[in-house]
Amino acid sequence: MLRNSLARLGLSSLLIVAACSDSAGPKLPPCTLGRATSVTLAVGAYLSVDPASDSGCVAVSGNASVTDSAEYLLVPQSAAGEPGLTTSFRLAGDTIVPLAVSASLQGYQTELPLPLQFHDFLRRAERARWYGAPPVGQPEPEPRELPAAALVAGPPPVVGSTRQFSVCATLTCTRFTRITATARSVGTHLGIYVDNAAPANGLTTADLDSLKNLFDTRLYGIDTAAFGSASDVDGNSVVIVLMTPVVNKLVAKADCAKSGFVAGFFFGADIDPAFANDNRFNHGEVFYSIVADPDSTLSCAHSQTEVKRLVPVTFVHEFQHMISFNEHVLVRNGEAEVLWLNEALSHFAEELGGRSFLPGDNASFTRFVIGNLFNAYQYLDSSAFHFLVPTEGIGSLPERGAAWLFMRYLVDQNATDTSTAAVSAFTRTLVQTSLTGEANVAAQTGDPFELTVTRWALANWVSDLPAFAAPSELQYTSWRFRTTYASLNAQQPSFFPKPYPLTPTMSAGNAVDLAGTLRSGSGVYHRVFQAPSAPGFTLLFSTSRGGPLPANVVPRLNIIRIR
Repeated sequence: MLRNSLARLGLSSLLIVAACSDSAGPKLPPCTLGRATSVTLAVGAYLSVDPASDSGCVAVSGNASVTDSAEYLLVPQSAAGEPGLTTSFRLAGDTIVPLAVSASLQGYQTELPLPLQFHDFLRRAERARWYGAPPVGQPEPEPRELPAAALVAGPPPVVGSTRQFSVCATLTCTRFTRITATARSVGTHLGIYVDNAAPANGLTTADLDSLKNLFDTRLYGIDTAAFGSASDVDGNSVVIVLMTPVVNKLVAKADCAKSGFVAGFFFGADIDPAFANDNRFNHGEVFYSIVADPDSTLSCAHSQTEVKRLVPVTFVHEFQHMISFNEHVLVRNGEAEVLWLNEALSHFAEELGGRSFLPGDNASFTRFVIGNLFNAYQYLDSSAFHFLVPTEGIGSLPERGAAWLFMRYLVDQNATDTSTAAVSAFTRTLVQTSLTGEANVAAQTGDPFELTVTRWALANWVSDLPAFAAPSELQYTSWRFRTTYASLNAQQPSFFPKPYPLTPTMSAGNAVDLAGTLRSGSGVYHRVFQAPSAPGFTLLFSTSRGGPLPANVVPRLNIIRIR
C-alpha cells in the first residue's frame, strides 16, 4: 500500500460531526424549446436527465422572483459502472461565449507512482489469477484446484521459532527472495515474524508485543466483523505479519521522495488453492510489512515510531483484501472483487479502524483517516480529471479518494443506523457475495448504479452546504466535510490549501459553456445564477463536436436548485 509524506504529517485532532472516444458523426440539432426537457425546480429539488431522451436539450424555466436571484448546480457526469470509459463532452447555454473551462479540462494523465503500480499489479493478479513470472528455468505452473487435504496444516507459530518465507522482490513479482524469519510475538489471531536480516536497531520486543495486541484485539475483529472471515489454508489459525527488508527495497531510496513507498501488502497467490504446488508462494495468510530502518540502509528512512504508527493502518487496509479474496474466490468460487470497489472497501476499513478509537483518542483516529481525507481532497479539487470507476487498475490517489467517498456515502445511505453493528451488517453484504462491481452495488443498495452514483455526485456539493436543506438521499450523515476540511486548511494549508476543495466554476445560465472529458462515475461541477426576473435558458449536452453522447458512458446531466 502506498504511503507518502502525508503519513508523517503532524495534525491536531480532526473535527468530525455526525449528523470512449468521439467521432465526427451527425450533429445534434439546435436546442429549442420545442424539443427540450422542461425543467422547473423548487429549491432543494433535483433531477438527472438522460440526454438520449431529449437529444441532449434541456430548458430551465425563468426566475419568477423579482427580488432574489436563483442558483442551480449542474453536474454533467458519466454514471457508468464499467471501468475506464471516457467521452468528450460540451454543455452549452443558449448564448455562446468563449469556453469557460475547456483548457483546464483537457486530458489529465500521469503515470501512477511506483507503489501504486505495485498495488495495481497485486489486485490485477488476483482478478486474473496469474501471479507473475515463474522461477528462472521453470514453466508457469498450470492452475489446478487441489483438495483441502493437499494443504498441510501446521500448528500456530511459537515465539522464538524460525521458518523460511518467499517474498516478492520486484514491483511485478518477476523475482522472489527467500528469507528466514523468527516469530517474535504471537497472539490468538496474529503472529509477527521479523526477518533475521532486518537492521539491528528495529522494533523492540515491547514494540512488537504492542503491535500484536493492536492487531489481535482490535483490528482483526474490526475487519472480520465488517467484511467476513479470513481463510486458514495452512491450518495454523493465525494471520502472519512478516516484517522484512524486502518490502523496504521494493522502492529504491532515490525514488521514495517522488513516488512514496510500499508500507505493506497482501498477495492473493499465497492463499489461492489453484497454485498450492507453486514454490514461489507461502501457502498461508501473510501480510508483508516494512521494517524500521532509521539509518536508511535499505531505502528511505523509517523510524521505529513511524513504523509503529503506519503499519496498523496498512494492515487493516490489506486485511480487507485478504478477506475479500477468501469470500469471493475461495468460499464462493467466484471472481475477485473488481479493483475500484475492492479499494473502496479497504480504504473504508482504514476509517473503521480510526473510528474504533473514538471517543477519546483523536490522535489515533486522525492517523487512520488522514490519508483518505487527503486523497478525497485531491479528487474533489479536480473531479474532472479523475474516474470514480477507473480502468482495470486501482486508480490514482485522487481516485482512491473518490472510492472512499463513494463507499462512505453508500454506508451512510444504506446502513439501518449509525452503529458499528449496522455499518458492518451492510459492508458484509458487499463482500460476502459472488457479485462484483456495479452489479454488487446495485444488488446491495436496491437501486440502479446510475441512480446511486448521480445522487452521490450531488451530495459532494450539497450535503452540508450552509443555508441549504439537502434532501436526505443527498447527504453524508457521518461527516461534515466542510467543517473537517476547514479545520485541515487552518492546520496545514500547504496540504489542504482551500477551506473546501470542491469549487465549481460559475456563470449565468445562458453563458454556460463547459467542455472536457467525462470519465466513468465522475463529473464536472458548475454553478448557474439567474438574476431576478431573468428569462429561462436552454442547455445542450453533447460531445465536443456537437454529436450525441455515446450511451455506454451513461451520460447524465444532474441539476439541483440551490436557491
